[in-house]
Amino acid sequence: MKKLNLLLLFTIFISTHLFSLPFNSKLTEEELTKINNGEVLIKNINYKKNMSLITGINPLGDELHKKIDDLKPKYLSEIIQLKPYKGNEDLPQKLETVLKAIPDYVGIPYYSVRAEAWYDLYSSAVITNEETNGNITKINADIEMEPFGIIKEDIEIKKDNDSILYSAINKNLLSYYDKFNCVWPEKLMICIYLHRDGDNWILYGVGGVNAPRIPFFTERIETSFINRIKTFCDYIFKQF
Repeated sequence: MKKLNLLLLFTIFISTHLFSLPFNSKLTEEELTKINNGEVLIKNINYKKNMSLITGINPLGDELHKKIDDLKPKYLSEIIQLKPYKGNEDLPQKLETVLKAIPDYVGIPYYSVRAEAWYDLYSSAVITNEETNGNITKINADIEMEPFGIIKEDIEIKKDNDSILYSAINKNLLSYYDKFNCVWPEKLMICIYLHRDGDNWILYGVGGVNAPRIPFFTERIETSFINRIKTFCDYIFKQF
């Protein structure tokens, strides 16, 4: 009986801890357990209404939600990881350094499901302009990603106490091997949000595309853009 009571108390403690994280019911208990174990959770969620990050955490968290609201994505993925605060007290500084090192994005390994082969996610990455004003850094960059050519990105990194919000949005029309247009300006976005939640850091990545969901095109978007978004966020998370 004593062992049973101890087991019950342990189960209650774990459940309470899991559901105290800043996520809503869109995550299953199995997914929450995976996050709590420090693993990276990657999932396709398609629409903004399926995001698991709650609102009201802090201003940068709410700004993230607004950015995705404005994007109105029809393809969306989220990437989540939990890291302990202890031993990672300088994680915001490390994350900011990695995110700003845009030329180092070249060489990120990407596995093409369609080709069943490994490639570089980006073949070139050049900063064309960078300005910092207080806690906000704005960067213009030309990033080459086959088969879409050069993506002109507006990148913004904001800091606020124990939080960071990174966002990158395309400013030019993207074409598939120059054969057909597939994503219009300001319709492709990647965000990475870091927030301290008590004894933990929450790393939350979300990326999406506002493009039609039609046969043939849907599969191309999911394999070409969404998989690349997941690869980028997963790579950033695994730098720490």
